[in-house]
Amino acid sequence: MTHGEPLPPSSRARPPSGPQGTQLLSAEELHRYALEDGHVSDGRASVHEPVLKGLNGALKDRRFLLRSGRQTVGRRPGNDIVIEDASVSASHAWIVNQHGHYVVMNTLSTNGTYVNGKRIHEAVLKHGDRLHFGHTEFEFLTRERGNLTTSWRWAAALAVAGILLIALLVYGFA
Repeated sequence: MTHGEPLPPSSRARPPSGPQGTQLLSAEELHRYALEDGHVSDGRASVHEPVLKGLNGALKDRRFLLRSGRQTVGRRPGNDIVIEDASVSASHAWIVNQHGHYVVMNTLSTNGTYVNGKRIHEAVLKHGDRLHFGHTEFEFLTRERGNLTTSWRWAAALAVAGILLIALLVYGFA
């Protein structure tokens, strides 16, 4: 739920709890909204949905959202991330989510796969790592500068809701 959206019908039927019209939601309702929001992607990098951001060539500033499972990288059109660059092999590399860690694996490409300037066969990625597939460079991002991720927004909202609930229980309903 984003700022400005109306509350669901079950919440609208409740009377406001205070003079400002504050709505109270049950823990079950808050949990349901958090789960629903967790499946929506706004294209921004997060720990759960990292991004490969192109740094040069035709893919400069293009963002590729990395999902669970395996993504293929290469020149062939059937790849998940297609790089139209003669220095990139048809099937160049894989990026795999292994137990919450993203791993890049070179798949015997001609020109190799590099992480932070070092040729690798396999490497665990961390925020800010620079990847080279042939002459094309990417940055691996797990967060965005200056913006809270959706998960942190929900954590903050739940913390505020908890504080309000405690205040209501301690001081009673006004």
